[in-house]
Amino acid sequence: MFFTPKWKKETQLLLKGAQKFLDYKRDLLKPDRIDEIESRLTDLKAALKAGKREASDECSKQLRATCENALPQYQAPRWFEENVEVIFVSLVIVLGLRSYVIQPFRIPTGSMQPTLNGIIATNVEGQDYASPWVGKQVYDWASRGRRWYQIKSPSTSSIESVTDVSKLFFSRTKVTFKDGKSVVFPAPPTETEQAINGGIPHVTCKGRSFKKGDVMFQGTIDGGDLVLVDKISYHFRTPTRGEVFVFDTIGMEKKIGKFSGSDQAKATHYIKRLCGVPGDTISIDSPHLFVNGKIATEKGIRKVFEMPNQGREGGHGYSYADPAVAELVKAGDELTLAAMAPRGMREYAALGDNSGNSLDSRYWGSVREYNLVGPALFSLWPFTTGHWGFIK
Repeated sequence: MFFTPKWKKETQLLLKGAQKFLDYKRDLLKPDRIDEIESRLTDLKAALKAGKREASDECSKQLRATCENALPQYQAPRWFEENVEVIFVSLVIVLGLRSYVIQPFRIPTGSMQPTLNGIIATNVEGQDYASPWVGKQVYDWASRGRRWYQIKSPSTSSIESVTDVSKLFFSRTKVTFKDGKSVVFPAPPTETEQAINGGIPHVTCKGRSFKKGDVMFQGTIDGGDLVLVDKISYHFRTPTRGEVFVFDTIGMEKKIGKFSGSDQAKATHYIKRLCGVPGDTISIDSPHLFVNGKIATEKGIRKVFEMPNQGREGGHGYSYADPAVAELVKAGDELTLAAMAPRGMREYAALGDNSGNSLDSRYWGSVREYNLVGPALFSLWPFTTGHWGFIK
């Protein structure tokens, strides 16, 4: 193209433009006009191929005139109409990608820590607390989703209830006092109670008293990891034991609903590690996970054995569930996953890496095949937590 004469380049651009005009306006053009434009295009292509500049110039003039006169009543769209069309097409493309190709999910809870972060509240002790200058706050938000807060008690009273009031992608918890006044925390209930209790996990803050103006929490709240989920792969391959995956809760509402005390119970989607596939029998002998009577060997599962968890039992690896309400509560308990079942009804097991703080298959059993969304592919944001990149 570098050595192509200018007239040939201009002729090629005209051909592309005329063809685009014909394709875009075909529904508005009369049949005879369509035939005339196609004839002019053919003549110009022949002249260009023959390398005849004079013939090409003449054909170009005729093609331009034919296109310009093809729609005498047509008014070109205004800038506003063109922009609306571009925005609409962009939205259709984005929604199509989100529905069928790849979908973003924000992780609100800590059930997959330290592999992936949920929302984390961190207290800053001291009466001389002050938010950093605006530049640092902007940097903290952009790099790790961190915001700085100081939340004070709205009344002199004790806490009566802690209620999840999350909307869409925003985790919110309403803390109500006995006198009816309330304050909203930008975190799920479990993290809110831990923040109010100075970082102590699994202790309720109900009944705790404050005076009006007392600091209930001061410090930072980091947003959960934003992950991209591959929604195509499971149409072409079977899910693999050991990978991180996402599934919805359609048809599981009753099983999960009985754990209403957990802030994970309201979720419409979960992200966990796939620890059992159809035909497997899984059991726990803490800290290990057994699959078909043997310690699991998958890399993603084995690394959990050494991970500290934030459960009531503390310790490392996979822990037992609460014996009052769960499936896998002691050594020897087993969960067998159906393999000989109609397509869509085969079963999988999902366990959180932070076993002590995860509502998962230990509590409500298996995940059906029709619930699967896809493997968690990439941790997109924040950038500075060490999780950015492909998820393992």
